[in-house]
Amino acid sequence: MTTLVVCLDRTDDVGRKTGLRSPVVGWEAVRALVTDVGLADPEDSGVNSLLETLRVAQDLRDDGEAVVVAVVSGDRESMVSADRSVARQLDDLIAAHDPESAVVVIDSAEDERLVPIVESRVRVDSVDRVVVRQARDIESTYYLLKQFLADEELRQTVLVPIGLTLLVFPMLAWFVGPAEGAAAITTVIGLFLLYKGFNVDEVVTGLARRIRESLYSGQVSVVTYAVAAGLTLVGIFVGVLGVSSLEDASGVALPAVQFAFDSVPWLAAAALTASAGRLLDEAIGEEPIRGSYLNLPFIVVAVGLVVRGFSAYFLEQQALIDPVQVSAIELGVLSIDTFGITAGERLAGYVVSAIVVSLVGAKVAATFSGDADRTVLEDVAPESGLTDGGPQGLDGWRSDSDGDSSPGADSESEGSDSTRDEAGSGPDYPR
Repeated sequence: MTTLVVCLDRTDDVGRKTGLRSPVVGWEAVRALVTDVGLADPEDSGVNSLLETLRVAQDLRDDGEAVVVAVVSGDRESMVSADRSVARQLDDLIAAHDPESAVVVIDSAEDERLVPIVESRVRVDSVDRVVVRQARDIESTYYLLKQFLADEELRQTVLVPIGLTLLVFPMLAWFVGPAEGAAAITTVIGLFLLYKGFNVDEVVTGLARRIRESLYSGQVSVVTYAVAAGLTLVGIFVGVLGVSSLEDASGVALPAVQFAFDSVPWLAAAALTASAGRLLDEAIGEEPIRGSYLNLPFIVVAVGLVVRGFSAYFLEQQALIDPVQVSAIELGVLSIDTFGITAGERLAGYVVSAIVVSLVGAKVAATFSGDADRTVLEDVAPESGLTDGGPQGLDGWRSDSDGDSSPGADSESEGSDSTRDEAGSGPDYPR
């Protein structure tokens, strides 16, 4: 009784990777084919199919049966041509060895479609489906999870929030209700994601480091920053009081304008104090003062004037503040009667004042900053010493008998003499 143990390969992976044409018949030929396929693609499941074919054949041979081992591959052009190629190869094997039964070895659903072709020619006793126990995706997922659990920072970032959520949510659901508990949990998770997404932790760490360095180095800006923080709190408090004094605080636009009108003087004073402290630190230092630090206080004042002017204009249009009244002035023979300034005139005065202040700041920064000196130093900095004629520096200038200077005249002649000496006395090098 002869049994045909055949490994089916519909897409001709074996032929594409090894360059061999099927059918491959015989124990030694199939075993050599295992090595070729394994060296070509160690991750291919076809290696396991070939090994399973050899194992089944060995088991049948140990039971005393006559076994013919073969590998049959299809065609790569189309599925129809692949099936016909397999059918022709099976006809040749059956004609040559006349098996009474067959054992089919496959490793995919694509190859399983060839089983009816085998059954139409010889009795099939068994279909051996090879399933790789350790799939690549599962293995990769396992190692990724293992590496993830080994990273302490990732554990603290991911596992700790998840664990806290699972612990806190049942308690919140019990005391305040499931909807409120879910809302609180999602709010905390959202804040945490924003905290990580905007790198707030790095900003806070860098700010703490700068504050510590400033304290240790005795900078004036530490004190001015503290004063600026206090002025900022005062400005916010004054703005909130102004908003609370509104009779009709419905909407957002009017309270925002009132808050800006009341708080902008204090906020501008806070920014001006902070910039003044930074400017003092630059002035105390050894390096020249940069123009940006000189111009910053003027920019702060200009922005404060603009915000104050526009907010006053809108509030005066809503009759929330009174128009400006200039009282009478008498200076000897010159007398000015009382007059009022309209909202548009007030806004124009604020805008013109802001422009004048910004222009003055730009002029002061251009006049007293050290940027010009730094630019001059960069312009006169020596360039690279490499030129077309070789390095030239201060030592390369020589004076002749007439007193004229020429670059490297003597050095060039000395170089030529030394070159001749080296050529005459030095060793001969192959050219």
